[in-house]
Amino acid sequence: MPFLNEMLDESSRKRLEHERLAAENEGAAVPAQSLGSAAIESRYRFDVDGIMAAVRSEILGQDEALAALERALRIVRADIADPRRPLHTALFLGPTGVGKTEMVRALARALHGDADAFCRIDMNTLAQEHYAAALTGAPPGYVGSKEGTTLFDQSLIEGSIGKPGIVLFDELEKASDEVVQALLNVFDNGRLTVASGERTYSFRNSLVFMTSNLGAKRIQAHERAKSRWPRRLLPPSPQRDRRVLTKLAEHELLRRFTPEFVNRIDTITVFNWLDKGILGALIDMEIQRINRRLAKHGVNLHLDPAVKQYIVRIGFDRKFGARSLRRVIRQHVEAPLAVFLLNELQRSDSPQKLEAYLEAGSVKFRHEGT
Repeated sequence: MPFLNEMLDESSRKRLEHERLAAENEGAAVPAQSLGSAAIESRYRFDVDGIMAAVRSEILGQDEALAALERALRIVRADIADPRRPLHTALFLGPTGVGKTEMVRALARALHGDADAFCRIDMNTLAQEHYAAALTGAPPGYVGSKEGTTLFDQSLIEGSIGKPGIVLFDELEKASDEVVQALLNVFDNGRLTVASGERTYSFRNSLVFMTSNLGAKRIQAHERAKSRWPRRLLPPSPQRDRRVLTKLAEHELLRRFTPEFVNRIDTITVFNWLDKGILGALIDMEIQRINRRLAKHGVNLHLDPAVKQYIVRIGFDRKFGARSLRRVIRQHVEAPLAVFLLNELQRSDSPQKLEAYLEAGSVKFRHEGT
């Protein structure tokens, strides 16, 4: 019975996928019992300090963005947000690979215990006006209008008891103007009714995030200009430099979007370029993630300091941020590690500790202490 076999295979694949993702998120949610006492009653029951500690452990070098997120979470926790709008609407601006989308994932992991526990809409798939139906549903008279089908997942938008939902509109600038205009109702009254009128999605229990690379080129040019003579002799103060960067990004934002759209966003945060000083911590974070995946094989990996320096030297590219670093780790650590695991690792009932070391310009592996 080939059909039955296919169903069993599909069920097995889904189970293994679920187990693999569950291992990544194990122990990630901040427990509710860590809540302190509060003088007010609130429908939201989550520990802001615990959640922010978890997010800060994953997002480095973005103090202003983290502070803005913490302020928003405290407003939600106190339950004093406007009940007729989304709980908070935030736009993250800045170059690629600096943690804009990763911050939303980290928040979902800390809040709900799963990095995928948010409704993500990739706006680059809605670049043409006729794709607006994917967001608002097909209008009356068109195929699919009665079903009211959209890209939204209501369960992820609404969140769970005591915890808000999370929505991410990723790469906002790539969406068509019609799609962007459809979001005005979401920001204004926290609701989106599909074109057929058959269904309404509520965002009033949601944190709404948007990301965009608008202004990245101008910010990059500004950063290059600071390193040239004579400006490098008189560098601006961090506060003044921050104001300049924010103004550059907001100028590009108003060139792309209408003032009424921008005016409905609660907070606009410009993410920093990654500084070379935090690369060591980023490498440690990536190795922790690899070790979580290695746990099922009973293996733990440690990097020799020379390997870290090697990764920093060949992996730091400001234009591409953390993604460049991840590519180098994947190519120079994960790939040879896979060969070692498949061909050289000896079977053992006890945990095995491996050390990555540098030899003749390439990463090798050995058992720790050998």
